[in-house]
Amino acid sequence: MRLRGVGRRLAGIVLLALATSSYVAAQDGSSLLLRDRFDAGRFTPEGGLYYKDNAEQRAGQVTFQEKATLDGRGALTLSVKPLCAKGARNCSERAEVWERPEVLASYDQTVWHGFAIRLDDPVPQDDARYVMAQWKRQITPGAEGDYSPFLALRLFQGRLGVTIETDMIEVFPIGGTERPDGCLPGEALAVNRRVARQTRALVALETGSTRADYPAYFNACAPAIQVTHHAGLPPARAGWIDFVFRSSPGPQGNGHVEIVANGRHVATIKGPIGHGGPGLGKKQYFKFGPYRAANQGSWSVSYDDFRRGPRCADVIRNGQCPPE
Repeated sequence: MRLRGVGRRLAGIVLLALATSSYVAAQDGSSLLLRDRFDAGRFTPEGGLYYKDNAEQRAGQVTFQEKATLDGRGALTLSVKPLCAKGARNCSERAEVWERPEVLASYDQTVWHGFAIRLDDPVPQDDARYVMAQWKRQITPGAEGDYSPFLALRLFQGRLGVTIETDMIEVFPIGGTERPDGCLPGEALAVNRRVARQTRALVALETGSTRADYPAYFNACAPAIQVTHHAGLPPARAGWIDFVFRSSPGPQGNGHVEIVANGRHVATIKGPIGHGGPGLGKKQYFKFGPYRAANQGSWSVSYDDFRRGPRCADVIRNGQCPPE
């Protein structure tokens, strides 16, 4: 018994050492490589992920399951149940998995993420601020302002969409003098959120959808955010969708995002992406899982094969990588 206990402790020390060395490598920029296929029934050290415990996250449930997977032995299902009081404002319900602080990339680094997602039935059809994956900049304690994700995969009234956020920039209302008939080619559809002092752009829509299928508050054009549309997003009910995203924030205008879904190049976005100013940290971070405003129903999303790396080739599963 004693020998088995010693062996177990030694194995634990070795695993901890390997995990620590992996975290340090990622922290100093020498490696951004992470992967977790969720086959082990827990978060693995080489994946660099964890479930954050806070008040909002207590609405969530984490299930490592083997019944509905992309491939391999396991997948991760994240669910939220009602937690906020009915009619509560500024209350949200989350079941999000975060990158560990030790593995975060610098804000000025280019990072590629890959992950597969399946929206479990029933897929919500309302607009309760549904988010399934988001990229943010660290905020230091005491910073002023509520900074939204600079890149997010969202659900709008049952349809997938991708948004970009940046410090508030000039937009031209659709129907006004400058844009009487809509946005010019390449301009992002956007809304200025004046209270938050941020501009949000809708940069990718489901195949076959139009602006009219998405919330009417995207009612302006942002010339500084240039979007090249290559294809539409798969439908929300398409089953497993394998996403690849390039994250290169640049609040001064040098931001660059690429979106790939099921091996098809969806969009290229360039321009001001992300946030600058005092009170913001030097790292970017990625988290995934269902996030929404207060709601009275349950919501479940499944994930598989999380990947991260400095190049598209590190994370792509099929199809071609966009030009870098």
